Amino acid sequence: MGAAPEVDDKGRKDAESRRENTMSAQYSAVPVAGATLVRAFASLLAMVAHWLKAFARARRHRRDAIALAGLDRRMLADIGISRSDIRDAFSEPFWEDPTALLHERALERRWSRALMREEAEQGFRRPASNRPARQTI
Repeated sequence: MGAAPEVDDKGRKDAESRRENTMSAQYSAVPVAGATLVRAFASLLAMVAHWLKAFARARRHRRDAIALAGLDRRMLADIGISRSDIRDAFSEPFWEDPTALLHERALERRWSRALMREEAEQGFRRPASNRPARQTI
């Protein structure tokens, strides 16, 4: 039986560095790739949930607009919308919210009435014609 060959310090350092390089290269990338897949799946799930909520909200608003379409002219006028506003709302594509247009029209009429009331309180009167008033000297 022979004696083990002696290894100098340089040989020992080379062997250790090879072992370190080999060990660091053998780490698997499964945890990193798995986390990426989980994040991608979670974002896809969140997007589908958002679409489902938007679809449910659009159906609910469309049902509300259909209920408004069943009201008579006087009741619609109390709300601030007209029959033509309802026709315009339902002429939009089905994915658009018809109640958004109805809400907008009702607000426009309300602001218009408030402005007319304010002008009447200030004593504003419109001229009978578009001609400028004559100046007398």
